[in-house]
Amino acid sequence: MKKSERPNAKIEITKDGPYLVSGGLPLSEQWIVTNAEGESLDYREGKKYPAQPQYALCRCGESANKPFCDGTHKKVQFDGTETASREPYLEQAETIEGPTMRLTDQENLCAFARFCDPKGRIWNLVTQTDNPEARKLVEYEAGHCPAGRLVAWDRETGKPIEPKFEPSLGLIEDTEKKVSGPIYVRGGIPVVSADGKTYEIRNRMALCRCGRSDNKPFCNGSHAA
Repeated sequence: MKKSERPNAKIEITKDGPYLVSGGLPLSEQWIVTNAEGESLDYREGKKYPAQPQYALCRCGESANKPFCDGTHKKVQFDGTETASREPYLEQAETIEGPTMRLTDQENLCAFARFCDPKGRIWNLVTQTDNPEARKLVEYEAGHCPAGRLVAWDRETGKPIEPKFEPSLGLIEDTEKKVSGPIYVRGGIPVVSADGKTYEIRNRMALCRCGRSDNKPFCNGSHAA
């Protein structure tokens, strides 16, 4: 995946502390829009935060000034140890083959946004992608997966089908579960670990902000539990 179009943009993970964001990245709420059955359909932008060249986002889930850090991680003795694998996405993902598309799935990245469930579930839909409607659904549902757990690939070109994002951060709010979800990292922003190593740069990632993921720094859906 290509690097961010904001050359100075990055997210640095501090040891047992916040995410330090630099490069003037836009920050806004992203509310999950659902239908009457509670199925996830799209995102609706909520509050947009004033632009800042640098800011620190809460990682422990306990700040009284969310989404920003207020130092509470020190009082609660937050353990922010990073446990996620450093292996590239494709080396960890399973592949589901379909007629015109394939789907890769790295399950431990699941952020529980549930865009993959409507219309028969994406894992079934990818096997029906000789049908243009099913193909369109796979592209849409995979592209709405905030964590990049799911990626749709065109079999003919061998290339991923990815939404185009300006480098930006979204704070996911889950209207159905009535909880705050992860930080939606969009547009190829480097995430640097507390030991100074950069995770694989990807178009979509979801960073834990409740402090409870056992796949830190990435969200694993623990906020919904």
